[in-house]
Amino acid sequence: MSRRNQTLGEFIIENQSSFKYTSGELSRLINSIRLAAKVVNHEVNKAGLVDILGAAGDTNVQGEDQQKLDVYANEKFIQTMTNRNIVCGIASEEEDDFISINSQDENHQNKYVVLIDPLDGSSNIDVNVSVGTIFSVYRRVTPVGTPVKIEDFLQKGINQVAAGYIIYGTSTMLVYTTGDGVNGFTLNPAIGSYYLSHPNMKFPENGQIYSVNEGNYIHFPKGIKDYIKYCQMEEGDRPYTSRYIGSLVSDFHRNMIKGGIYMYPKSSKASNGKLRLLYECNPMAFLAEQANGKASDGFNRIMEIEPTELHQRVPFICGSKNMVEKAEEFMRNAE
Repeated sequence: MSRRNQTLGEFIIENQSSFKYTSGELSRLINSIRLAAKVVNHEVNKAGLVDILGAAGDTNVQGEDQQKLDVYANEKFIQTMTNRNIVCGIASEEEDDFISINSQDENHQNKYVVLIDPLDGSSNIDVNVSVGTIFSVYRRVTPVGTPVKIEDFLQKGINQVAAGYIIYGTSTMLVYTTGDGVNGFTLNPAIGSYYLSHPNMKFPENGQIYSVNEGNYIHFPKGIKDYIKYCQMEEGDRPYTSRYIGSLVSDFHRNMIKGGIYMYPKSSKASNGKLRLLYECNPMAFLAEQANGKASDGFNRIMEIEPTELHQRVPFICGSKNMVEKAEEFMRNAE
């Protein structure tokens, strides 16, 4: 029975039976993510005191400038999961290709692959705005004991066995699901333990916040423009409040607690949208659906999209169920 102030470790042990593949392996995997998050959190909180701010001088596979903390977080998460020998493969938004672990070891029996965005919203680091980590876990589809292949990572979101995020903000929280609801744990930095602070998190069915980069309004499709106008119209419980942080984790987290919708649609500047299906959209969609919310590309359920490449981008609309359905209605009517 989950209870407030229960530690994450206690919660994982007590709730293992609710996970359909009862195994200590997934528990060890969540624990390794917890450990890496504490290390990254420590570094994030030192930003400004040590030489960790600013650009690293490289670009990632997306063509985006890497921040120093991007590189640091990527290294720490990969290092932690690799050293603890609990996954057979890792794909990161910061890496060109997936990483196969212990592929030459015939006795390597690990069953899980992890896809990770090590530091979401990293462009906000230098101005002390909340950033986060997003992770997604799948069971491999190729034979256990063999090297992982691309098909182990190119799975639909409906095949996820766990997903979550860590938000490094006024407090540090780890929020995750294994398909049995969403729970949030807050880090007590004095003793280094996460405690259950937000049990059974749920999106309100309706909200009054819309989150979108309105600076790109002119480039948006007609359906999104019409929906934004609807949000701004004075009628009933509208106009809604516009809140956009520019960090998916932060915007999603606020909207899940308060009720709202997040949108990163396709545009004339980005025909497929900007967010990555495997590292950002699928894990957030899994969390949203487990928290009574909804996630869509404007027409289709995000978790039903068939991935075709590791760094695939898709339009993304996510949040309170009734708000997402209203946005989809505007998208259909604009066709």
